Amino acid sequence: MVFGRILPRSFYARSTVQVARGLLGQVLVHGPTAGIIVETEAYLGGADLAAHSARGLTARTRVVFGPPGHAYVYLIYGMYQCLNLVTEPAGQPGCVLIRAIHPVSGVELMRARRGDTRKVEQLANGPGKLTLALGITLAHNGADVTRGPLVVRQGACTRESEIAVTPRIGITRSAELPLRFLLVGSACSRARLLSEPRPSEAVKKSL
Repeated sequence: MVFGRILPRSFYARSTVQVARGLLGQVLVHGPTAGIIVETEAYLGGADLAAHSARGLTARTRVVFGPPGHAYVYLIYGMYQCLNLVTEPAGQPGCVLIRAIHPVSGVELMRARRGDTRKVEQLANGPGKLTLALGITLAHNGADVTRGPLVVRQGACTRESEIAVTPRIGITRSAELPLRFLLVGSACSRARLLSEPRPSEAVKKSL
C-alpha cells in the first residue's frame, strides 16, 4: 500500500494540542506494518501533572525535552509499552500518546505478534496493543520518526467535524483536561464519548 510523504519535523514543532489533533488520519508506519491513527492524547508541560515531564528534566524524560519528531516509549503496569511522539520546540516539553490505530498494512504480521487471529478492529485499539502489533519496543525510545523504519506518513485530511474531544483516561492527575482526541465513528477506538472508566482493571484491559 502506498502512503503519502513522511511528516516533516516542522509538523511536530507546534503546540502539543495542534499535533494531537493533526495526527488523526495520518498513517503510523513501522516496517511492513501500518495503521491510520484514530485516537491520541496530548500531554503538556508546566501545569499538566499527568505528564511525565511535570517532574522536570530526568534521564527518563530527556527525550520529551529534546527536539520534536522523536519517539518517547515507556513501560506501564510492567508489561505494556506506550508510544508517544515528541512535540514543541526543543527545551519545551510536550508529547502525544498514540492510543489507537486502524490497521491497513501487514495485518497478518500484526495478528502473529498479538498471538491470535482476532478481528482487525481489535488488533491495535489501545496504546499497549498497537505497540505489540507494530513491533514497537523500548528500543525505539528516542528514535527519529522523520526518517528510518518508524515514521508517520501523510494520510487523509481530517475535518474538524470528524474530531471528538474527551478527558484523558487512565490517570488521576489533571484528569479533567479535555486532551483526548478521536476520529468520530472509528471502529478501532474504544472511546466512549460521554463517559469513561477511571484507572481500574477496565483501563488495563483497554491497553
